[in-house]
Amino acid sequence: MRKYKWGILTAGKMSAKFVKALKLLGNADLYAVGARDKLKAKQFAEEYGFKRFYGSYEELATDPEVDIIYIASPHSLHYEHTMLCLRNKKAVLCEKAFSLNSREAEAMIAESKKQGVFLMEALWPPFQPIYRKTREILKSGNAGSLVHLDARFGFQPPYDPADRKFNLSLGGGSLLDIGIYPVNDVLYFMGVPDEVTASACFTESGAEHTISIIFGFRDGRKATVFSSFRALAGISCTLYCEKGNIVFSRARDMSQRLNVSLNGFEPEEFSMIPDGMGYQYEAAEVMKCLDEGRIESTHVTHSYTLNLMKTLDRVRKAAGIVFPGRD
Repeated sequence: MRKYKWGILTAGKMSAKFVKALKLLGNADLYAVGARDKLKAKQFAEEYGFKRFYGSYEELATDPEVDIIYIASPHSLHYEHTMLCLRNKKAVLCEKAFSLNSREAEAMIAESKKQGVFLMEALWPPFQPIYRKTREILKSGNAGSLVHLDARFGFQPPYDPADRKFNLSLGGGSLLDIGIYPVNDVLYFMGVPDEVTASACFTESGAEHTISIIFGFRDGRKATVFSSFRALAGISCTLYCEKGNIVFSRARDMSQRLNVSLNGFEPEEFSMIPDGMGYQYEAAEVMKCLDEGRIESTHVTHSYTLNLMKTLDRVRKAAGIVFPGRD
């Protein structure tokens, strides 16, 4: 089994969660971490067992030993950092939201193809057991056709205009931070919507704290999506089908629950708490693809990411969400 040397770009909370999961994989070598603050990079490296640390992202990207770089910088920097890594021939696993808009996403994907280097958005849902089980149930036909989907994600972080969640210059707002999950649910189970209607409420910083979305499809199906930094809505998705309902939810620790109630069948409930909060599945997929010589995943394809970003663009346009200087 080939081992791959991982580099971690930024030494923040999300990187720490990812690295804990990365340690579960025998073919992952925790090699280097890069941050703008060299002391912070050093502390991160010592805490999690990395061999090297750098005080700049450029040093990490140009280290010839690094095979793969995981990017967990703010949304607004994903484009810049992904391009830096790809141009230095590093495979990239970039956190969601992949970029600020679909134009940047297209350029990132084009660079991946130009360089012949692997690139994938670090989307958590497609690799999780509850998502795969739900899709399996839908494909079986036991639930009948999916008629309506309702998904939500809401929690109450303290308001700080400088924090990335509320800072427009960093891609702030609930949509790209947490709304992307229920929007992803729509694309994953229903496909790309034909119609988009959205309304948002904004904070003093100009970032939206709450957004409500209605997606419409030409065949009459609908989906309603809600995300908020003001409401304790939790994280859940309900699929209303012709022959019953499928409901799945998760907690902030990524513990997952799936309830299935279908006509003619006994109700079923599935629950699990994945090791590593489930982030190791994404990392394993990257290394599997590299073993097979591929530059994109079959689970989170470039086209899937691009469709997601284009849908988010449509939502932002409908709701009046603008990132100054980037739109």
